Amino acid sequence: MTERKPAFVSFETWVDRQIREAEERGAFDDLAGAGKPLPGMNKPHDENWWIKQRLRDEGLSADALLPAPLQLRKEAERLPDEVRELATEAEVRDVVADLNLRIAAWMRAPTGPRVRIGPVDADEIVRRWRDDRAAARPPAEPAAGPARRRRWWRRGT
Repeated sequence: MTERKPAFVSFETWVDRQIREAEERGAFDDLAGAGKPLPGMNKPHDENWWIKQRLRDEGLSADALLPAPLQLRKEAERLPDEVRELATEAEVRDVVADLNLRIAAWMRAPTGPRVRIGPVDADEIVRRWRDDRAAARPPAEPAAGPARRRRWWRRGT
C-alpha cells in the first residue's frame, strides 16, 4: 500500500481502487504461476491438505499434532525400539526415567482427551533391551579344546 486510507472513504472502496490502479500499472502481469492451478487444490474435499503438504515439505511427523497424552502413549509404545541401539543399561534407564517424568507431569495436570497412560516399567524395558542385544550378538565359536603341546624334541621343526 502506498498511502493511508482517507477517513471519508470506505475501506472496501479504497482497497478496490488500490487493486484497480495496480492492474492499470501492470503490477499483476507476468506473475510466476499465472494461469496454473494452485498446488493441492486438486483435492477440494480435504480441508487439511495444506497442513499435510507442509508436514511433508518439512519432513515432520504428524505425531507433533497429537494431544499430549497420545504423544506420550506413542512414545511409550516405541520405547523398546528407540533404546535398542543404546550402549549401556544406564542410558536405557535414563531414557525411561525421562519419559516417566513427562508422564508424571501430565498426570499432575492433564490436558487433552482422557487417555489411560501410566509410567513405563524400567525393568521390563531393560529386560527387553538385554534380550535384543543377546539375540543380535553372533553366537560364540565353540572352543577347540586345549591346544596340543608339541613334544620338546619336535619344537625345532
